[in-house]
Amino acid sequence: MRVVFPLIAQRHQALHALPIAFEMASRHTDVSVDVACLTPGHLELARSIAQLYPEAKLRLTLLPLSPALRQRIETRGLRVIDRLYGLFVSRRYLNGFDAIIVPEATSLYLRHMGVTRPRMIWTGHGAGDRAIGFAQHLRKFDFLLLPGRKIEERMLKEGIARPGAYARGIYGKFDIVHRLQKHRPKLFQNERTTLLYNPHFVRRFSSWPLMGEKLLDFFAQQEHYNVVFAPHFRLFDNRRAEADALKRRYEGVHHLLIDPGSQRSIDMTYTLAADMYIGDVSSQAAEFVIHPRPCLFLNAHHVAWKDDPNYLSWTLGPVTETLDDPAASIAHAFKTHPEFLETQRQYLYDTFETHGDKPTAPLGADAIIAFLQRAV
Repeated sequence: MRVVFPLIAQRHQALHALPIAFEMASRHTDVSVDVACLTPGHLELARSIAQLYPEAKLRLTLLPLSPALRQRIETRGLRVIDRLYGLFVSRRYLNGFDAIIVPEATSLYLRHMGVTRPRMIWTGHGAGDRAIGFAQHLRKFDFLLLPGRKIEERMLKEGIARPGAYARGIYGKFDIVHRLQKHRPKLFQNERTTLLYNPHFVRRFSSWPLMGEKLLDFFAQQEHYNVVFAPHFRLFDNRRAEADALKRRYEGVHHLLIDPGSQRSIDMTYTLAADMYIGDVSSQAAEFVIHPRPCLFLNAHHVAWKDDPNYLSWTLGPVTETLDDPAASIAHAFKTHPEFLETQRQYLYDTFETHGDKPTAPLGADAIIAFLQRAV
């Protein structure tokens, strides 16, 4: 049996597929496993994670693109059109496998490119509540890996997941995070309380366009907290000049760390190190409460969010619609945290069914192989 894990999307998504690939190669030595990368950046990431799995024997390679095309994609960023063209050029190669396992849904277009032999399997990426995570096109996958009961119930209700065609209780990213724990450096050389500001990248949901710079200015001027500004990886994805200018603007503020998209912004370095989460709709809020702590949510667009399942994460802490007094809002979130503690614990269990201390990628790898063996 031959399976392939194409990595064609942003790096944060790859962390949800790679642990499944490495565990599959370690546990099922009769299965040939390829990790096929769209760009050298993807390959570099895969090789760095491979060091955490020395027992895994698999093939790390690049998709069969021309050097010119690969350079163009690397230079322009991972635009959808470039990803689709990369899949098209690689279609014969990908059609030679028994299964294609991906964390994104763009690869479903392979079905329209003549790639009909392999089973299509989705690892998912993130465990948020927004509707995009429950899009109807996900039903086109032959098999799904789901984090926990919350997502399972919603996917069954909406006809996306089918009995026998999914496995629950898998969030492979936590496995990588656990293996990285011993290597994490200290973020600040003091003992101040640390805040994490993590706005989303989609403009109509994000607090960044309306509140972001005002909040950063407040953070820079105050001297009570350490602050990490680590937005969703895609916020500055194709706006690197803007990100670099922002870093220069605050480079002399030693209690403010600006990270617009490094490896640390996607491997839970900051969500594990912070004492409070400040954000809007990013699924990193779900990852943050793996260790329950205060949260503050910014409703910059004045959404009527209560009883809306797409905003379930906003039950994990206070929600504010203004930043007239950021210090008071932050203090209020710390003070009222005990009121949200049980809600956070229940949300964590419903979302993941794990505290991140036990590996789940082995379960995902075994479930995929079992499905493929049944499907022969």
